[in-house]
Amino acid sequence: MKYNDLNVTKNTRPSRKGRGISAGQGKTAGRGTKGQKSRTGHSKMPTGFMGGQRAIMQAVPKLKGFKSFHPKAEVVYTDRLNELSGKVDNNVMADASLISSPFVKVKVITRGELKSKIELETQFASKSAVEAIKKAGGSFKKVAILKKPEKKA
Repeated sequence: MKYNDLNVTKNTRPSRKGRGISAGQGKTAGRGTKGQKSRTGHSKMPTGFMGGQRAIMQAVPKLKGFKSFHPKAEVVYTDRLNELSGKVDNNVMADASLISSPFVKVKVITRGELKSKIELETQFASKSAVEAIKKAGGSFKKVAILKKPEKKA
């Protein structure tokens, strides 16, 4: 029989710290002699507490600005809509490479002159863009953003 072949079960009884010198973890109970971590209540320090010196989140300056989690609307100009005709929605504009995806917010803004008659169905349009569409004989209808189809696992 070898030493590493012995099947020894670990002592499952928890150690009772601070119960006298002969108990093995008596007197200072494994906490050392002095200092903050030897005292009671040292485990309840607030997050980021650095022993009384200024905490790192107070020392590092705050970042300026603000980052919005709401995506901005993609802009389409009215002179780019001259290439299209009939019913124009997010899918048609995405196919014509005017927007990155049919599932984004779109705002139509006036630039140049609109000559083609279109029925525009997007999320947003400026007042002057709506007037230009109506002047060309078309119409504008505000619709909700298309939802991405969920992938089935």
